[in-house]
Amino acid sequence: MISEVYDALKEAGASEEKARKAAEAVASYENRFARIDGDLGVEKWMLGVNLAMTVAVLWKVFST
Repeated sequence: MISEVYDALKEAGASEEKARKAAEAVASYENRFARIDGDLGVEKWMLGVNLAMTVAVLWKVFST
């Protein structure tokens, strides 16, 4: 749970239960985006290998 969001919602007049659930939902989205950022490392590596192989094939085709 993100305490800043919880405190802001409580101060805005939300009930304790609703503020807690909303803060937990925001925290779960934050965790999800952090996990997606971590997964992008594999895709970047795959893209780099693909680009290197494509350049190698094109070099071979057009250098002869």
